[in-house]
Amino acid sequence: MLPAVLTLVVGASAASSATGQSSDDPAAGSDASASAVTYDLLLRRGHVIDPKNNRDRVMDIAVKNGKIAAVGSKIDPSRAKQTVDVKGKYLTPGLIDMHTHLFRGPEDAYSNGVLGVPPDGFTFRSGVTTALDTGSAGWENFELFKKNIVDTSKTRVLSMLNIVGKGMAGGAKEQDLDNMNAAEAAAVAKKYPDIIRGIKTAHYDGPSWAPVERSVEAGELAGIPAMIDFGSAKERTIEELLTKKLRPGDIYSHVYSGLRGELGEDGKLNPALEAGRERGVLFDVGHGGGSFDWNVAMEGKKEGFWPDTISTDLHVTSMNGGMKDMSNVMSKFLTMDMPLKDVIEASTWKPAQALGRKDLGNLSVGAPADIAVFDLEKGKFGYTDSFGLRVDGTQKLVTELTVRAGEVVWDLNGKAAKAWKPGAVGNKSATEHAAP
Repeated sequence: MLPAVLTLVVGASAASSATGQSSDDPAAGSDASASAVTYDLLLRRGHVIDPKNNRDRVMDIAVKNGKIAAVGSKIDPSRAKQTVDVKGKYLTPGLIDMHTHLFRGPEDAYSNGVLGVPPDGFTFRSGVTTALDTGSAGWENFELFKKNIVDTSKTRVLSMLNIVGKGMAGGAKEQDLDNMNAAEAAAVAKKYPDIIRGIKTAHYDGPSWAPVERSVEAGELAGIPAMIDFGSAKERTIEELLTKKLRPGDIYSHVYSGLRGELGEDGKLNPALEAGRERGVLFDVGHGGGSFDWNVAMEGKKEGFWPDTISTDLHVTSMNGGMKDMSNVMSKFLTMDMPLKDVIEASTWKPAQALGRKDLGNLSVGAPADIAVFDLEKGKFGYTDSFGLRVDGTQKLVTELTVRAGEVVWDLNGKAAKAWKPGAVGNKSATEHAAP
């Protein structure tokens, strides 16, 4: 990022003058000779929400060589190979889904299993360009996950490596304390630092604190956070977890589940949540198929306890239940009156910070050209939780366009396509079953 920033400081004034970009935008341009630039793609007249750069207004975004090349109020469309007018739409950084299960394979659970989903089929259509697989793979089978999923996906796939060597393999395998090894997990994490951005523990039902403690230990060794799915935690309490076991920057997922003591018998949020936040623990939605309860979420709204990061816990069951997809989960928080800018931040810049990937989740010049375009539809929409209860809302985010590394990968209404006319010939190079 530093070279782009340094060039930006030196050349912003000249670039602004040459391109007609707004001079009040410090990221207006970074090209030494702006007039010579030909952009690959220009998104015009969208309402940009880019929390890192404090942008919340109508702007243009130009892309070149898979990177954000310029951001400004008016960029000359004659300098772009392709221009897409997104007037009336919201233009945001590509979303980062902080909780997914993507290790699809022939086994019977999430680790190389049938409950995971292939990322490209379910990310771009909801504006997600980066997906964090949370513990499907462990330190024993991460290489297979990397080969089969990470290396073959257009979606940027990151990982929270499971402290269990076999990963999220289901049943007794996830209860095996002997297969939870901090040193082994840390060694694999340090081998792939750009991909493995945390350590995950999940589904443990016993009384031992070892899964949490070893996850935190592995995180310490590798310099990354731990994410906690607290299982059924009968003897252990979230009070001890959030005030004694976790470090600042560690992540508690499924915060609105109501299944792990998040809501007291008095109907109020457990005070341990606020105590954990004061210590620097982060709170993730992780909606899933059984971890989002309107009773907890609405009390969170009442007490002003919004999530740090919004995520889906995407898997075969959740996507066909109340969760559906990332934009639907975001719409639930709009329905609870969480401000749109905050919803976007919790789905872009805050996840990027939590994962130590500050190159992502923003529209700075030089950043990867991962972009989402949304329509905020008005009407009557029903949103169900994981337990069959519905709340009605009047707003819904619908993904209009998704750009990944400068390429349009989702286009709901063909905005990036040329209009058909009699005799027109399209791109005949596309094939039905082309290999990725």
